[in-house]
Amino acid sequence: MWKYVWIAVFAAMIFAAPVAILLGRSRERRAVSKLEASLRKGGLGQARRQVQFSDHAALPTPVARYFRKVLADGQPLIKSATMRQTGELRTSITSSTWRRFTARQLVVPGAPGFVWYARIRVARGLHVDVLDSYVGGMGLGRVSFLSAIPIGCDSRSPELNSGELHRYLAEAVWYPTALLPQSGVRWSPIDAHAALATLTDNGTTVSLEFRFNDADEVVGIYTKGRFSRVDGTYRELPWEGHFSNYAPRFGVHVPGYAEVGWYERGEWQVVWKGETTEQSMEFER
Repeated sequence: MWKYVWIAVFAAMIFAAPVAILLGRSRERRAVSKLEASLRKGGLGQARRQVQFSDHAALPTPVARYFRKVLADGQPLIKSATMRQTGELRTSITSSTWRRFTARQLVVPGAPGFVWYARIRVARGLHVDVLDSYVGGMGLGRVSFLSAIPIGCDSRSPELNSGELHRYLAEAVWYPTALLPQSGVRWSPIDAHAALATLTDNGTTVSLEFRFNDADEVVGIYTKGRFSRVDGTYRELPWEGHFSNYAPRFGVHVPGYAEVGWYERGEWQVVWKGETTEQSMEFER
């Protein structure tokens, strides 16, 4: 008799596994959609504003030149941006394994915030999904196996909130009206090719050094202290990103390729590199 019982149990498990995965994937899609809806809602009610170069007289020289390079005088501010990316990443600076990823990202500068959802290939036929977001002043990082089974989550800590706001500010080169003073960014001069950008949101303040080339493009960002989760605890480490392959998209000059990494013992260790394969923008009206 027990033989048939175990056969029945085994058959039930085989049947239940795909059902559980389908239910998990549906739950994950709803969670992402809910975050995106909250993000869009947070961007409502913003004043209808335009780029005004005449307001930039007090900006550091390389910053004013950058805005004239990537934006047009009188154009409306970016209401939202959606991007698709592909590239490689590794989970830490100590890992030697690079894994391919594809991702979709929604950004709403008026909120400000973003929702990044990526699929990472781990083996043939197997993948993990990574949700990284900053919505309503709160950071969230979640990993799920086969888009269904949660295997890691971090949220609502001050360190994570700071780290995600750092990311939002760095990636603003893809939605550059978010870097304007009227979007809340305060600029301080450093030298002829660098300036410090500071942004405060929901009680969290972050700063990044933006570096400009002779073509008036942002080619790098740097901070001596962004929070990184190392062995289960947060540490502030130097963090740097590089941008290249600029091209016009929807009348805005944005990079097509980026690399980001941490400094360890004085050496820059790249952990993410990717390109934007698609990008769309919605503008304030």
